[in-house]
Amino acid sequence: MASRTQLVCLCEGEKGGSIDEVFINKLIKTLSPHWLRPWRGSNTLRLRPYGGRKSLIEGMPGELRNCLDAGGQTTLMVWADCDDNCADGDALKAHFWREAERQGIAREQFDGIVFVFAKDRLENWIEFLQTGHTDESKEGPRVAHNRAVAEAASKLGSLCKAGKPIVGMPSSLQWSCKNWHSLTDGFK
Repeated sequence: MASRTQLVCLCEGEKGGSIDEVFINKLIKTLSPHWLRPWRGSNTLRLRPYGGRKSLIEGMPGELRNCLDAGGQTTLMVWADCDDNCADGDALKAHFWREAERQGIAREQFDGIVFVFAKDRLENWIEFLQTGHTDESKEGPRVAHNRAVAEAASKLGSLCKAGKPIVGMPSSLQWSCKNWHSLTDGFK
């Protein structure tokens, strides 16, 4: 598999009105994947908030085409929330696949996307990273300060890089980590 040089991250929320951008940016910087272009400038990681999940699902195939048109050197990541109407990451991924297929995306192209899905909100992951526990059956407490978001993302990145099992990890975070590793382990 070819080395990648850039990440395009689609997420829910409005630009500047969501913690997602801070969390994603800090997590990727902390992980610093070996296949990602050295962290210089703003063109290594591009964040694109899409508002709600519906518009994110509808816009993802066009964003994937843009990545593919860039010469195959760009990895598309999609960050979203399962919420109460999707049982888990696999169910939400199926929604994305139906739309991608409807818009003419091949399965092989779709399988190159890294999906990262929180059950309800990233706040549950932050609560877990701060306290060691969370209940994904209810919405985690709102986080008002970017510093707390960045610290939690940095901690997650450090835990991932250490490669040690994380006791009590929320199921949506386990699913997302497994999805990330299944794609990125092949990059050399």
